[in-house]
Amino acid sequence: MSVEVETAPPPSRLSLRFSARDLVSVAIFAVVFIVISYAIGMLGVISPLTWLLVVPVSIIVNGIPFMLFLTRVKHAGMVTLFGAIVGLFYLFGGNTLLSTAVIVLLGVVAELILLAARYRSRWAAVWAYAVFALGFFSPFLPLLYDREAYFGTASWTQMGEEYVRASDELLSVPVLGALAAGILIAGLLGGLLGSAVLRKHFVRAGLA
Repeated sequence: MSVEVETAPPPSRLSLRFSARDLVSVAIFAVVFIVISYAIGMLGVISPLTWLLVVPVSIIVNGIPFMLFLTRVKHAGMVTLFGAIVGLFYLFGGNTLLSTAVIVLLGVVAELILLAARYRSRWAAVWAYAVFALGFFSPFLPLLYDREAYFGTASWTQMGEEYVRASDELLSVPVLGALAAGILIAGLLGGLLGSAVLRKHFVRAGLA
């Protein structure tokens, strides 16, 4: 005679119940994302042009840990929390409040994209990352409304007068427009790269 044992259904991804493991996962992946961004971004000290060119490189590389993070998402709200951690870190690192607000907002939008697909779509994951990656453009936003104050901050003045002058000449409005488009494309490429590298993880997480 066999006895059937009832097992509890797995928790829904639409739930907002966070476990300690969920919070640790968010924190770890946010730190990895930030470290990669800073490590690659430091190459920008070579020249302003190098600084611009490494932005899409950082986005593409970060696609791998971000997409791996999505396979660990067990509850709604984890992506939003991820965006809040990243945004606040950059605020403490000298970015503007506007930049932080944009990053947090993009985290919410990325979450909504995943939510619309019930956290079960590879393409939703790719687009969620592409949208979130637009946050890499947020530090450039002050250039559109207050260039003088932007280049007058301590982080810029310590780069030297020649570097600041070259950056001011390089970062014209058309260049910023091209950068924004490049960031979106890099986000898509990073999402595709991450999902391809982590194909087995995607299958296990139901995102294939």
